[in-house]
Amino acid sequence: MLVGCSLSVDISDAPNREYTESTVSIKTEQGSSAENPTASTELDPKSDTTATDGVLSGDNEQNGAHADDIGAEFDFSALPPYSGEPYISVCGGDPDFSEDEITSVSYEYYSELDALGRCGVCIASVGQDIMPTEKRGSIGQVKPTGWHTVKYDFVDGKYLYNRCHLIGFQLTGENANNRNLITGTRYLNVEGMLPFENMVADYVKETGNHVMYRVTPIFVGDELLARGVHIEAESVEDGGDGIMFNVFCYNVQPGVVLDYATGEGTADS
Repeated sequence: MLVGCSLSVDISDAPNREYTESTVSIKTEQGSSAENPTASTELDPKSDTTATDGVLSGDNEQNGAHADDIGAEFDFSALPPYSGEPYISVCGGDPDFSEDEITSVSYEYYSELDALGRCGVCIASVGQDIMPTEKRGSIGQVKPTGWHTVKYDFVDGKYLYNRCHLIGFQLTGENANNRNLITGTRYLNVEGMLPFENMVADYVKETGNHVMYRVTPIFVGDELLARGVHIEAESVEDGGDGIMFNVFCYNVQPGVVLDYATGEGTADS
């Protein structure tokens, strides 16, 4: 079972705020505080990579995370269905940053929203200098695609959905940025993404080093709710000895059936 996982973004000119952004192709219409999270399932995908030009100012036309954007292929159809674990390791756990992409200069980039208002790939070289120094503010004014206010008694915190930061607030201090917030289940946010965000934040705070961090929401066709997020990370100064992972986190909620086209959910009877 192969899953394409090359999601390269050339940030060799990151200090000048220029880069080359890749996109993701999905081939199917099917439908957090652990110290050292490990995935129960591991895949070893390979794929080819192409890229299109863009700029950090937001003039880029590609958004990097949607089925119709053909670049580096993420073969969603090759992923195993959710089977009780919030995430799986892909590519043997090895991220796909090229040598030219890796930099110890802190920066962050968030793709423009696409025509449907969906988020795309986000990437950062996370360093202490861009981590937040103030408490997080309100994000309730942001309504990402697929958003519904739904409560279930069996969901942690009651609410089915959270506004999920693609790059966690604790890493770059981005708060109510609509290019960094997707509709994600409570399960995705806390059990899937948060353990990895915590791992990176703890490492950067303790070492003063940088971590390359890329998060790509995976949408199928014109669906408004992401099927999940692809997260890659690699510590820079120590060549990945401190932090290295490549995972896919499922946007699911145990006990709820999700309609990814609209974001609506119903209790699983």
